[in-house]
Amino acid sequence: MRRFLLAFALLFLTKAWAKDYSQKIYLWRGISGMETQLRDSILYVCGDTSKTQKPAVIICPGGSYHHLGMSHEGFATARWFVSKGFVAFVLRYRVAYNEHHYPDQLQDFQRAIQILRENATQFGIDKQKIGAIGFSAGGHLVTMAGEFGKSVNELKNLGIETTESLCPDFIMPIYPVVSMQDDIAHKWSRTSLLGHKYSPPEAEKGFSLFNIRGFKYSQGLKDKFSMENEQNIPDDMPSVFLLACEDDPVVLFENSVRLDAALTVRGIPHVFVHYKKGGHGFGMKEKSSIMRETHWNDETLLPWLVEIGVLNQNSPEEEK
Repeated sequence: MRRFLLAFALLFLTKAWAKDYSQKIYLWRGISGMETQLRDSILYVCGDTSKTQKPAVIICPGGSYHHLGMSHEGFATARWFVSKGFVAFVLRYRVAYNEHHYPDQLQDFQRAIQILRENATQFGIDKQKIGAIGFSAGGHLVTMAGEFGKSVNELKNLGIETTESLCPDFIMPIYPVVSMQDDIAHKWSRTSLLGHKYSPPEAEKGFSLFNIRGFKYSQGLKDKFSMENEQNIPDDMPSVFLLACEDDPVVLFENSVRLDAALTVRGIPHVFVHYKKGGHGFGMKEKSSIMRETHWNDETLLPWLVEIGVLNQNSPEEEK
């Protein structure tokens, strides 16, 4: 019954979203061995693709790596980027609700950016200006894509070859999950990402009342997927726009503080925007209180996009 209700709700929402996108790309169509992944890995194309050399953004909604906030973090975000002259691509990536763990999420992201770069002319985009914005767990995904993009190729294991870069050109983690360390980790996201498929020494059995499933992740595994780990940050990490709220009740603000510190130590160009109040999960929903009070996308994100050369100062406010 639960899955039936979810499927019904998804059908209803998909119809509601239809006005926001012009095309659906099934990432794994035609890829041997991946035929069963079609419904869970979809890229929604938003904006005018008839022009040329427009910047592009891949949008990764959050949801603890378990589900996805497609409306307020996905399509609401796409509407804003389209209004600023982007072609936006909302990524439905695989999550734990359908029993998907790492590397499935990174595979989906890397497949998406491969398709965009190889078909840039078709989508009317500049393949040297493809960014990624992610919220909460999606913020972890886009940061991981930036940190791992030039050193980890999760497509090769699927027999997919490409000469295009799998790394985004700029990234925007918003109230992101960052750390896998016990003191500040968002544990639902950690469990959803890493799952329980690892065998010793990656995972050690150890039952407790707070660890009912009986697994304890090794320190090496936690370090590997902690984005504030300086060893994970390459010298050529793309520029970062980081935003979080100090009163975040879901993902501790310290996650973003540590990422900011690590990026600073590594000399990576970035900005860290933070507010005293705002909470978590607001996305770019137009009627959210923090959007009404701060207009953070227009007041802080838009100038940064101009500063790093993605948009021109005189970029149109709205597509005609």
